[in-house]
Amino acid sequence: MSITMERKTALIHDYARGEADTGSAEVQVAILSERIANLTEHFKTHKKDNHSRRGLLKMVSQRRRLLDHLKKTDSGRYQTLIERLGLRR
Repeated sequence: MSITMERKTALIHDYARGEADTGSAEVQVAILSERIANLTEHFKTHKKDNHSRRGLLKMVSQRRRLLDHLKKTDSGRYQTLIERLGLRR
C-alpha cells in the first residue's frame, strides 16, 4: 500500500522546485497522489477494509488542503501541478 523509497525519491526529483526541496506543496501533493492511487487499487480487491479507507479519506483531505493553499498563494503553480498530475480540478 505504501510507496517504495525509490518511487518517492523519483517523485521528489520530478516535482522539486530546487536541489534540496523535499517539502514544497508540489512535492507533498505528488506523494499524496501516488499513495492515494495505490490505496484505490488496494480497495478494488479489499472492499471491506474500512480502517484503510479512513486513512485514504484523511490523505484526500490533506491533498485538498495543500491544493487550496497553493491556489490561494500562487495560481500559476497550482495550474501546472494539476495539469502534470492529471487531477480534475
